[in-house]
Amino acid sequence: MSTKTLTVSELRGNLADSLDAINNDEILIVTRRGKKERAIIDLDRLEDLLAVADPEYLSTIKEARESKEYFSHAQVFGAI
Repeated sequence: MSTKTLTVSELRGNLADSLDAINNDEILIVTRRGKKERAIIDLDRLEDLLAVADPEYLSTIKEARESKEYFSHAQVFGAI
């Protein structure tokens, strides 16, 4: 994971390019008056972070690991 830091002014002047540069492994840190103020991340990454913070989601992962029941790629995805 990498981070890129921009000032509010730099972001304002290059918004489209800055947003295009963000991918799943990069976080854009926005500073104002020399202080880190905001972070912009890829939507897929945000969804992953929200899912991991959900206790119910974590318990389903634990339950699945404990069951030791595994499925092949073909069983899960079929002929997609």
